[in-house]
Amino acid sequence: MPASSPASHAAAAQPVSAWLWAFRCLRWSTYLAALITLILLLHKSPPPPVQVTAQAAASAEQKVEQVQRSAMQGEKATLRLDESELNSYLATHLALAQNSNLAAATTNNPSAPAAVDSPTPSSPTPNVGPADSDTVSPADIEQVRSSVKDVKVQMEGDQVRAYVVFDVHGKDMTLQLVGHLGSSDGFLKFEPLSGQLGSLPIPQSTLESAVQRLMDSPENREKLRLPSDVSEMHIENGQLVATYH
Repeated sequence: MPASSPASHAAAAQPVSAWLWAFRCLRWSTYLAALITLILLLHKSPPPPVQVTAQAAASAEQKVEQVQRSAMQGEKATLRLDESELNSYLATHLALAQNSNLAAATTNNPSAPAAVDSPTPSSPTPNVGPADSDTVSPADIEQVRSSVKDVKVQMEGDQVRAYVVFDVHGKDMTLQLVGHLGSSDGFLKFEPLSGQLGSLPIPQSTLESAVQRLMDSPENREKLRLPSDVSEMHIENGQLVATYH
């Protein structure tokens, strides 16, 4: 039997080397994709440039009280809040995680000085704007609710952009949602156009499915109910418009 030549050995080994090379490329590509995804998820998006002032908060409070008085007298009234008024109102009424921690620290240490302009975590949360906790994630909404640290809202034309910072196991993450805010049959309705978790874009199909599950879930359905004296709510010309009756 003739001895095989070195060339035949090289030809037989070449396909094995090619498959091994392809497998290694696929494996390292998977690792790289997972690493990039993790980096994008943990990379906080910069907050939108919105103004929060005491004057705007006072203006919003005055407008809310005025339309509520008109509604109690049986008159139809319309509430209009601009971007600064809405964000200032939310900042003073939402019970955010950092404010709850501040309140707990103050309770445990009565001698600690109180923050001058800190939001009031014990204040009720009137349903006059987009619900920050209802836009975070349908997977574990209550956990996210308790860990929300910051909420900012931008309004342009008839669209709203919600920016949320929440804590996940000691790490701050950001969520941004862009869409149309409206109402239907006495409930808030949100139609998402785009979303971003950290710096990672959320696929449209995934986003729509998550928002739909969130709004259809029984535990969140009541949270989306408008107050009995509010018949309609939407974004118009960069303002939140709520109709009272």
